[in-house]
Amino acid sequence: MHDIKWIREEPQGLVRALTRRGTAETEAQALVDSLLVLDERRRSGIVKLEELQARRNAASKEIGAAKKAGENGRAEALMAEVGKLKTDIPAIEEDMKAAETELHGLLAAIPNAPLDAVPDGADEHDNVPYEPVPHPDASGSALVMPAIRDYAFAPKQHFEIGEALGQMDFEAGAKLSGARFVVLKNRLARLERAIGQFFIDTHTEEHGYMEVAPPVLVKDEAMFGTAQLPKFRDDQFMAGTPEITDAYRRAITSALHGLSDASKGDTFPLATVKAVAEAITNNIDASAVDKRRWLIPTAEVPLTNLVAQSILSEEELPLRFTALTPCFRAEAGAAGRDTRGMIRQHQFNKVEMVSIVTPENALAEQERMLACAIAVLKKLGLPHRVVTLCTGDMGFASARTFDIEVWLPGQNAYREISSVSTCSDFQARRMNARYRPKESKNTRFLHTLNGSGVAVGRALVAILENYQNEDGSVTVPEVLVPYMGGLAKIENN
Repeated sequence: MHDIKWIREEPQGLVRALTRRGTAETEAQALVDSLLVLDERRRSGIVKLEELQARRNAASKEIGAAKKAGENGRAEALMAEVGKLKTDIPAIEEDMKAAETELHGLLAAIPNAPLDAVPDGADEHDNVPYEPVPHPDASGSALVMPAIRDYAFAPKQHFEIGEALGQMDFEAGAKLSGARFVVLKNRLARLERAIGQFFIDTHTEEHGYMEVAPPVLVKDEAMFGTAQLPKFRDDQFMAGTPEITDAYRRAITSALHGLSDASKGDTFPLATVKAVAEAITNNIDASAVDKRRWLIPTAEVPLTNLVAQSILSEEELPLRFTALTPCFRAEAGAAGRDTRGMIRQHQFNKVEMVSIVTPENALAEQERMLACAIAVLKKLGLPHRVVTLCTGDMGFASARTFDIEVWLPGQNAYREISSVSTCSDFQARRMNARYRPKESKNTRFLHTLNGSGVAVGRALVAILENYQNEDGSVTVPEVLVPYMGGLAKIENN
């Protein structure tokens, strides 16, 4: 969420931020103009409301004085004035609140401003290689980068290896849950568990993160705070009681009944679909909304929201949290992409790192977090590279993002395995998370950072492809052997 005061004082700053992210300049300027109009309407409403309320209070006192002085005519005039004020005040208050709601809605849909150091670009092809610096707090980050292995055979993709081992079953996953699910069995199931345990142990024992076991079902407010809602609603999975399902069914039925007969065919114009969606949102039972929960797309959501609606002392900072959780993503925008294998699943496990810091320490913390993610990959012996995402490839809440891409010999390509982002005060404003600097009575918004430390499923993919053998077996990375009960090789037996 952007600071409306900043937009008021530097409107071209937001115009520039939006154009760097790919919005047409005329569209960006129109949006900023709309924000300023709403802001002025809200502010003038507040001033007018305060003036009228003060006048109502004063006039009410004058009525008694006029009656006591026998000035009946004046008393009647004052009473008429107070009566009119009692009518005018609610109307002004309603208009002010309407402007405030509309302003909040527009601000909630605007992405974060990229830092000046972020390269401009349209998409992933414009990302820029980045050379990370080893960090003393990240044990293992100074290890030598693992070399890409030469194979005496044509390397296979992970799903070919896993299916040949008889321990990666996509058909069973589809039978149970549909597309983009998998059932891991036997030693591959243990390997996935081992990877997650290795990651969480490294970050807690060597990198100074506090382990947290958060809920994987969260309220609307938590999803709004980290900016998954409202813009990315279609990418999420919603969960709730049967009463919620019934409430949505009633709202949908009501909305559809309100459509014209011409729009009741098998297909609906986009405007009609939007109208239905709006009607559902407006008519859904409030009690159902209160019971609604969202499956987390990443532990970033609950971990970051641990400081929501809080005022911390500077002495408490930095806060560093990590969690190993299942994550759930609808992958609404990924139709046709990575349809085979475990690269893009609806459910996957991931170790997340979240840092809560002062503004002055945010950029250094991002480098530290990046080093922590790199460290576990180096310990696993997985070749990788780092890129800085360009403005067109950044996430909605990010001010700058580093992606770590792991080498997959079966695909002959690098694929993302971790994203490390600083979000400046963008999320903190949405969740009202602040701190009080030393020797200050005023508060400031915190800066939040998040990063994968790393995605367990994709690490499993990378291990299968990088450690595959010609006979179809997979060598277990040395650091994982203790987690596998001493097993050094996974074979089909």
